[in-house]
Amino acid sequence: MEILPPVLAPTSLAAIEVEGLTKLYDSFTAVSELSFAVRPGEVMGLVGPNGAGKTTTLRCISGIIPPTRGSVKICGNDLAKNPVEAKQQIAFFSDEPRLFDYLTVQQHLEFTARIYQVANAHEIGQQLLEELEIADKADKLPGELSRGMKQKLAIACGFLHSPKVIFLDEPLTGLDPIGIRRMKNSILKRARDGAAIILSSHLLHLLEEVCSHVLILKTGQKIFDGTLNEVRQKFSQQSADASLEEVFLRATEETKA
Repeated sequence: MEILPPVLAPTSLAAIEVEGLTKLYDSFTAVSELSFAVRPGEVMGLVGPNGAGKTTTLRCISGIIPPTRGSVKICGNDLAKNPVEAKQQIAFFSDEPRLFDYLTVQQHLEFTARIYQVANAHEIGQQLLEELEIADKADKLPGELSRGMKQKLAIACGFLHSPKVIFLDEPLTGLDPIGIRRMKNSILKRARDGAAIILSSHLLHLLEEVCSHVLILKTGQKIFDGTLNEVRQKFSQQSADASLEEVFLRATEETKA
C-alpha cells in the first residue's frame, strides 16, 4: 500500500487560529506569544527539541489546560468563550491512550457515539475498526490489547464524530511499521476531507511524508512557521531537497547561536 502524497490545502478561512498564546507556570514561561493558523486541508508538523513547549501548546489549544494569555479559535469558536462548541470540533490524541478498563472495543465506540450524538455510529465505527485493522478485537477489553491496538482504539474513538480539527501528540508510538503506514494514510485522508491537523512528533522523516506545513518551536518561542518548501529555503544551505531533519538541526542551531 503506497503512501498518498502530502495534502496541498485549498484557500479558505483558518480552522485553527492562535493569537499571542502564552503559558506561565509560576515564573517559568513554557510558551511565549505564539501565533499561527492552520486551514482546512493542511497538516502542520509541530517540531522542536525536548522542552520546546509542543505538548503545552497542544494542551492549551485543545482546551485541556487554560493559557495564561492569548486567544484560540476553533472553526470560528473562541475556545474560552464557547468551549463546548469549540471542543465538539476537536479530536486530541496523546502518546498514551486513555481507555476505560471495563469497556470493550465496541462499547468504547458506542459510548463515544452517545457523547457526540453521532448518526449512523455503528456503520461508521465498523468502517473505522476495519480501516485500523482491529475489527476482530471488537469484543476485547483494553487489558487484552497490545499497546499499538490500544492506540488504534483511541484513534477510532477520536475519528468517530468526524472532527474538523485534529491534534496528534506522538500518535505513532507503539505502532508497528504497517500500522504506522496505515496511520499516515488515515491522517492524509482526513486532511483531504477538510480537517485541519497538527501533528507533533520527533520522527521528522515521517512528518515529511504527511505535512504540508511546519511550525518549529524552541524554548517556548516560534522559530519558523510556513510550508516545507519555505522552511527549506530559509534554513538549508544546500539544495531544496534537504531533509526536514537537516533543516531542523540548522534552524535550532542558528537560534542557539
